[in-house]
Amino acid sequence: MSRPLDGVRVADFSHVMAGPYTTHLLGLLGAEVIKIEAPGRGDAMRYYGADRSYDGMAPAFIAVNAGKKSVALDLKQPLGQEAARRLIRSADVLVENFRPGVMQKFGLDYESVRSLQPRLVYCSISGYGQSGPRRDWPAIDNIVQATSGMMTLGGSAGDAPLRVGFPVVDTLTGQTAAFAILAALLRREREHRGEYIDVAMFDASIAFMTSAVVPYLVTGRPPERTGNIGYSGQPTSGSFMGSDGRQISLGVVQQAQFEALARQLQREDWLRDPRFLTGDLRRKHSQAMQSELQSVLDGATAAEWEARLSAAGIPCGMVRDVSEAVSLPALDERRLKIDLQAPKQLERESVEIVNAGFLFSEDGPGVSEPPPAHGEHSAAILDALGFDADEVRKLLAQADVRTG
Repeated sequence: MSRPLDGVRVADFSHVMAGPYTTHLLGLLGAEVIKIEAPGRGDAMRYYGADRSYDGMAPAFIAVNAGKKSVALDLKQPLGQEAARRLIRSADVLVENFRPGVMQKFGLDYESVRSLQPRLVYCSISGYGQSGPRRDWPAIDNIVQATSGMMTLGGSAGDAPLRVGFPVVDTLTGQTAAFAILAALLRREREHRGEYIDVAMFDASIAFMTSAVVPYLVTGRPPERTGNIGYSGQPTSGSFMGSDGRQISLGVVQQAQFEALARQLQREDWLRDPRFLTGDLRRKHSQAMQSELQSVLDGATAAEWEARLSAAGIPCGMVRDVSEAVSLPALDERRLKIDLQAPKQLERESVEIVNAGFLFSEDGPGVSEPPPAHGEHSAAILDALGFDADEVRKLLAQADVRTG
């Protein structure tokens, strides 16, 4: 048995989130990911968050670096650059998310290294791409949420723009990059050539927002902010309250679903009410529809409605916070959480991270090893790349790797 990317080596020059999430997904599919880190503290994500007790192994770092190998290199030094070139020669994929031009400064841009490995799939991730007037502008997740229009899509009309409450741009960019890399690897098998991939966080965000962007492109009408009302605009697709004060989200958007809802709630009179006969009429009489629906939902708790309506084939879910969502038994049944060995500094036996979000019939996706300490695998990998003992000691000293 094997996983899809067994035998694929990834040279990961990325840091923080978008690039490391890309390589994390590749690692979950079996790739060997070698993480190249800067001297000293390494990836800034090792220190993310306000709790200093996690310094060096912050939860956000653990989330996307499990199972990787860490090599610390000073890419400003000729010997560090030579080590990087040797690693690239042995790699199938390279991922980097420096500002455009930085890899070229190190002599490690695609044009400089493609001769080392003609079949190399080289992926650059940046805020606005490797070309264009915004090429050199710095960008992180919340900046691209702002510049892409994403912050204006949530909430209700008149609300101030609001960022999505997690780094959605970073993770969607990582998925986009991983998708592109897999496509390039497939073509490499067919055509025996490498590829250069230019992924921009802004571009990936616009593509991700297709359902809001394309209607504007077609009609010229900007998308409306509808709060918790679903994309359909139907008054039966939105948030309501159970008798216990917990919120319920309904997704009744099709005529057959509305008819099933009316029967399940014993309100067949809605099917004869001239205000509610069609979706267009229900939109026209939205306030009345929602008022009548809420009066019925007051009769049971949110959890009771979720179970009852879902069992009847009516889209319904109780609004949960993250702690409730990740405690559902379904996450274990769907292998959505991965239990792995905890990093030594955490002084516990195991931690859980999130899996890739899909299942294979056999062998993965998944990972079992903890994320690496800064430079943990430097000596072994540098030795395997052909450096002698003196060169390895010099490289470790340049990169401030502690071996004791």
